[in-house]
Amino acid sequence: MFLVKREHFNKTYIIKGLITSCFISAFIYLAYFNLQYKLLDTILGIIAFYLLLKIERKALFYTGFFTAIFWFYWIGISFQYYDLSLLGPLVIIFFGFVYGLIFYLTAIIDKLWFRVLAIFLLSYIHPLGFNWFIPELIFINSYIPVTKEYFAIVLASIYMFIKLKRLKLLAIIPILFILTNKGVYVNNPNLKISMPQLNINQTTKWDKTYLSHQIDLNFKLIDKAIKDKNDLVILPETVFPLVLNKENFLYHNLQKKSLDIDIVVGGIYFEDKHYYNVSYHFSKTNVVVAKKVVLVPFGEEIPLPKFFVDLINNTFYNGAEDFKKANKATDFDIKGIKFRNAICYEATSEKIYKELNGLKYMIAISNNAWFTPSTEPILQKLLLQYYAKKYNITIFHSINGSNNYIIRP
Repeated sequence: MFLVKREHFNKTYIIKGLITSCFISAFIYLAYFNLQYKLLDTILGIIAFYLLLKIERKALFYTGFFTAIFWFYWIGISFQYYDLSLLGPLVIIFFGFVYGLIFYLTAIIDKLWFRVLAIFLLSYIHPLGFNWFIPELIFINSYIPVTKEYFAIVLASIYMFIKLKRLKLLAIIPILFILTNKGVYVNNPNLKISMPQLNINQTTKWDKTYLSHQIDLNFKLIDKAIKDKNDLVILPETVFPLVLNKENFLYHNLQKKSLDIDIVVGGIYFEDKHYYNVSYHFSKTNVVVAKKVVLVPFGEEIPLPKFFVDLINNTFYNGAEDFKKANKATDFDIKGIKFRNAICYEATSEKIYKELNGLKYMIAISNNAWFTPSTEPILQKLLLQYYAKKYNITIFHSINGSNNYIIRP
């Protein structure tokens, strides 16, 4: 028993796993501190995958464990707003064990070719529906394009480097076929778009005593956008922290404002005894409601059988029900130009990019105050860069709690 414990909790394996996870996670923290250099990201990324293929199988569990901590520690921050602060660290440790097990299984067959294949397939594995771990994302700001094909070439090159004895330089040959991905430039839509920056703390966001202030601020921002002769104003997710379609005065006031400017705002929608997280598009008094398609696992829905869903909601969320979701994405027609709608987490989901049918623009709205200060907004931005390049789409991202931005392919 003692020998088994010592074998698996060997200090050398723990250190090797920690070092490897640092290389795997470096690109996130370099971006966080605005230290993005293509050559550096390229070198660190290649070293990360070399170590991942080279280290002992028993060190892989620790690699996955620490990688999950470095990438997703911020998940625990949000629990304080549910009065569940003590649960946050346990959730992060749980994530660590899940990814530790996943990484360990990449070498369940102790052959290098199997580990290469398993690591390539990691981005298709989404534990509990959470899809933010994409291995090739490491190269998002490097000289290596972030596509499955180029990722396969990188892994093949490292495989050759490890396997070849005297001709290791031949491993460089596949890399020579990789060219810098400049993307396809997409012109901005012929619209003047206003995305006012909001930084409302999550503690006060749902405080009823602060509600009138938020509403006044929203209308002041809309009025300023009208005064500045913008065509469109975009405000973040749940910028109106209420069931907007049940607030007649506010609803009609927004319709009235939409005679002068198109308005996209986040709010809650109630229909058929169910609640939805939505974007409202007001234009010339007409209203289009875009219901969220992909919900946040354990934040907006519990991805478990109903018995466990009811148990968790009753135990931790005072019996609250999950949000409901739409079956397909919604597109807004804004002055003849189509925009795909995406709300926070779903903007980082493959599902929202299906059936674009030539559509070139997306409006994404988020409330990152749940997780700030942390690296969550940076990881979200890196993921949006990944999807913008993959689907050749320009994303206008309006956020509460972190900086707004526009991402082009």
